[in-house]
Amino acid sequence: MNTATPAIVPAAELGIGTGRTRRFIGAEHDAAVSYFFVDNEPGQGPDLHRHPYAETWVLLEGEARITIGDTVLHAVAGDTVTGPANVWHGFKNSGTGRLRILCVHASDRIIQEWQDAPGVLDIPSAGN
Repeated sequence: MNTATPAIVPAAELGIGTGRTRRFIGAEHDAAVSYFFVDNEPGQGPDLHRHPYAETWVLLEGEARITIGDTVLHAVAGDTVTGPANVWHGFKNSGTGRLRILCVHASDRIIQEWQDAPGVLDIPSAGN
């Protein structure tokens, strides 16, 4: 039984870089999942990459072109899409406004490899 006291993780503590993207590493918070909360302008989004676990995208606002392997999908606010483990994938804001998307990683840490920069990257927690 987990006896840790539940706590709010303020959004300001999850920000990365100078943009609006936030990163939550589950292992830091006794959670079994990690996520990126992405808030992008038109045309922005991550290039092709993959993970050793599934990733699920929940579109909160806007629209996205999501590539999973050889498949290209057009998703809009309210849609949910899941990409399987070890398959190259990425997304771009394909709309005219902001894209707000929650990228849920089925892992307590984020492990990824970029197609254009081979080599597995285990994204460390803020404390590492």
